[in-house]
Formats: sequence, C-alpha cells, structure tokens
Amino acid sequence: MQKQPQKYMPHTVQQYSITFLLLGSIISASQIYANTPTPLTESPKTISRYSTFLPVFLAEFALNQGNINQALNIYQAVVEYNNLPNINERALNIALQFDDIDTALNISKLWTQRYPNDVPAMFYLAHLSLKAHQYHLAAKTLNQILQLDPNANIEGILQGIYPESAEARQTLLLTLNQMNQTENPFILVMIAGLEAQNGLFDSALQKVNLALRKRPDTPSFIILKANLYFAANQNDAALQWLDTRSRTQNSPDVGLFEVQHLIRQNRPDDALKKLQNMLKKWSSNEKLLFLAGITSIDIKQFAQAEYYLEQLQNSENYQDQANYYLAVNAERKNNFEQALTLYKRVEGNFYTVSRKNLVAIYLKLQRSGDAMRFLTQERISHPHQASFLYQLQAQILQLTGQRQAAIHLLNEALQQMPDDAELIYTQVLLFDPFKEQERLDDALNRLLHIEPNSPTFLNAYAYTLAQQNRNLKQARKYAEQALSYAPQQASILDTLGYIAFLQNDFDIAVKTSAQAYAISPSLSIGIHYARALYMSGDIQNFAKICDELQRQYPHSDEVKQLQHLLIPNPNTSPS
Repeated sequence: MQKQPQKYMPHTVQQYSITFLLLGSIISASQIYANTPTPLTESPKTISRYSTFLPVFLAEFALNQGNINQALNIYQAVVEYNNLPNINERALNIALQFDDIDTALNISKLWTQRYPNDVPAMFYLAHLSLKAHQYHLAAKTLNQILQLDPNANIEGILQGIYPESAEARQTLLLTLNQMNQTENPFILVMIAGLEAQNGLFDSALQKVNLALRKRPDTPSFIILKANLYFAANQNDAALQWLDTRSRTQNSPDVGLFEVQHLIRQNRPDDALKKLQNMLKKWSSNEKLLFLAGITSIDIKQFAQAEYYLEQLQNSENYQDQANYYLAVNAERKNNFEQALTLYKRVEGNFYTVSRKNLVAIYLKLQRSGDAMRFLTQERISHPHQASFLYQLQAQILQLTGQRQAAIHLLNEALQQMPDDAELIYTQVLLFDPFKEQERLDDALNRLLHIEPNSPTFLNAYAYTLAQQNRNLKQARKYAEQALSYAPQQASILDTLGYIAFLQNDFDIAVKTSAQAYAISPSLSIGIHYARALYMSGDIQNFAKICDELQRQYPHSDEVKQLQHLLIPNPNTSPS
C-alpha cells in the first residue's frame, strides 16, 4: 500500500520546473520507448505513443505562451498513452488551475485505472467527482480510500464541495448516508454541513459532536460546531466554545476564527487581548501580528500597532500591508512626513489606495507641486500604473483650480492610451456641459463605443443631456439602459428621476427619486426628490423632505430656495 499524505489539498496547484518534468520524461521514455523516433509533424497523441519528452516540452511551451487548451490536450494525450504519476499530477494541476474540471476528472480516471491503489490519485478522483456532481463515483472512491486506511484524513477532499442547490444537496446527502463508512468523522462532518445548509442545526450538531469524539482537536470540526451555534443565534455559546478549545490547540486556526467574530461584533479590545495571548504561544505568526497591528490602530493604541507591524516590514506576504497600515498609523498621529515615506514604499494590491492617501496628505500640507512631481516620477517607474497616475494628477489640478491644465494633461495621456475608458471618463467629468458641449459629446460617444454596456458611462451621457435639457428622449433611453445593468444604483435612479421631471412625467420622477434618496440621501438627490414631490402636488411629503434637508444641510442655498415654496400657515405667528 502506498503511504497516504497527512492532509491532501486537491485544489493546491503543484509547481514543477520544466527541467524536473523533462528529466522524469527522459527517464521514463528511456525505460519504455528507447530509441523510438518522434517526428515533429505528428499529432500530440501520436507523439505521446513514443516518448513523453517532446510532448511535455510542447505542452509547457504552449502553457508559457498562454495556449491553455493546447497544453491540456497534449497533457491529456500523454496521460492516456503513458500514464506516469509525476506527469499525471502536473496535468491535473494545470486543469485545476484553469478550472477545467472535466479534463481534470478525465485525467484522474485514467490515472486510477492504471494505478488502482495509488492513494493520491484516488484523492484527486474523489474530490473531482464531488466537484463534478458525480456523487456515486465519489462515494465509491471514498469507500476505497477508507478501506485502504480507515483513519485516512480526507478533509481536503471535502473542502469547498457543498452544492448550492437544494436538489444537489439532497442527492449528495442520500449518497453519503448509503456509504459503508458513515461513521468516519470526516463523512459525519460533511453530512452535518449539508444538513446545516438545509437548516437542520440540531441534527448537524449531533453529527459534529460524534466526529469530535473521534477527532477532538481537528480545527475544522471545532469551527463547524461554532458556526452551528452562530447559525442558531447562540453567539455566547459559540464564543465560549471557541475560547475554551483555542487554548489547547497546536495551531492558531481556532483562535483566529474567534478573533474575527469578536471584531465583527465590534469588540476590538477583546480581540486584541485574545491576539496578545496567542502571540505568547506563536510569537512569529504573521497573520496574528498583522491582525494585532490593525486592531491596535482601530482602538488608537498607536505604539502597540507599530510594535506589531514593524515586525512584518520584511515579510514576503505582509510587507505591503504592514507599510500601508504603519503609514495610516503615522497619519493618525499627525506624523505626516513619516506617513509619506511609508506610503511611498507600498506596492502590490495596496498601491492605488496608498497613492491616493499620499496625495491627500500633500494637498493637506498645501504641497500640490510636490505631489505632481512625485506622480510624474511614478509614471516612469510604474508604467503599468500610468492611467491611474494621470487620473490622480488631473484630480490634483482640478482641486487646485487648474481645470484646463487637467484637461490638457489628460489629452497628453490619451495620445499614449487612446482607448483608455477611465482616462476619457475622467476628462468627461472636467468638461463644462454648457461651454464645451461638442468636446463632451465626442468624449461620451467614444466611451460608449469602447464600452457600450457600461452603466457608469450610459448614466454619464444621460445626465449630461439632462443638464443641458436637450435630447431628453435619448437621455431617458440611456438612463433606463444603465438601470437595467445596475438596478440599485442611486446615481442612475436619480438621473432617471431628473429626466422624467424635465419631461413632466412626475409620477416616475417621484418614484425613482424616492428610491435613489432611500439608498443615498445626499443633498443633490434630495433636491431632485423634493422638486418632483412639489410638482406632483404632494406638499406634505415635500415639507417632510425639506425639513430633513434643512437639518442635514442648514447652510445650503438650494434648500433655502425650496423652503420658500412652502406656503406659511396663517395660524402660525412669525418668529
């Protein structure tokens, strides 16, 4: 019997070097197909009959060129004719990486046919059968695995499998309940998860408790029991259970799950206390350090935040996050120079937000020139961010009263990137709808040519036409089209309501403006809503909205103008 891995993760893509794969191919080929010619003109299937060396090379070359289907077709042929474990696993992982479940399942079937007792191959087959909803094949394979090793850890097979539809869940439940190994703790837990999705919390809890008797320290079982408590609105019981069990764990998983729930329940002080206790045991755990750092910022424990986050500044996984939140921490302490230095170090997923924050600091310090020079240098060192950086510079120029300079800068950007929709849209927002109508129309038409179904661009065109009070029929068509793509977007509902108001369609104006105001009770939307109510004759609700707007925006001239429309009550003495 082959030795089973301690915990198998079928969705983890294994990385192999081409040298390793080709070396394995050469060795296998020399043993099986020595001195057999492999003409380059033959198809992958024909080539794979002779040697795995050339087809593996061709498959990896196709993969590097982005020809995924070609690479998978070649690898599938190699598996079909040669069936070598290291090649099989590489083929499977490529199929999984690109979510080609059918190909992956076919490869795993071929693999298990040649090596019926190969446990890793069976793990793949069981997982992929579940993913492909071939539940009888999955149950058969799981039984085979558990017959070979009744204590097998099959947790990885079951991860991310729970089907969404009630029908599929019921089919899988029936299949699992008919297995020979229904007392296996992992099978019990999967059944419990399916029952929980169906709202059967008591039955699910019983099965999890049975599983915990056999494997009391399995983190996923402990977390599932806590989730069942949460689902049954027993929050205190869930947190008490997590707190008790996390103290005896050899990994921080359970404690981290507890911390996340404490944060969700707005208990950051308790969360930080828990993290500090866990760090006594796992002092170098980067996730714990990161959570402790950002939680410390939330409760204004700035020195503690620095202590935790500075330990991550050389981390491969958390370096950017650490620098970003250290910058946030410095900014909250009004240490702006330190914040600027730290924001400049940030790359990766936090790049754009860090540059926006950096610009905000420069503007706060009235150093817009420094901001412009820095962003110009960034365009040179980060050419892939050029569009974003041009947009940020245009915003700086606009905020400092240099609208025409901003438009000129965007023209320069569009010479380099003529089809960049975001650049064009940024320019649209800068054009004066009355003085630059022709340029605005040209830009909006270009936007809709590039992305004809964008609700943002459709709405921009519709609102521009409404502002100019022209071509309202076309404007309404654009607004309705935008709303079909984004039905709950307040700005689009507001545009449609405003256009309907201009068309004297006050019923639609009131209806859509009310929806927009309910989603986003801003001043501009409130003004449109109030005007529609007034013109429809609903003075009572008009007065109510005026009162709300007056309380929220007491210095607004538009609100004061609306209030003049209210007829004074003759029985009320003037103040």
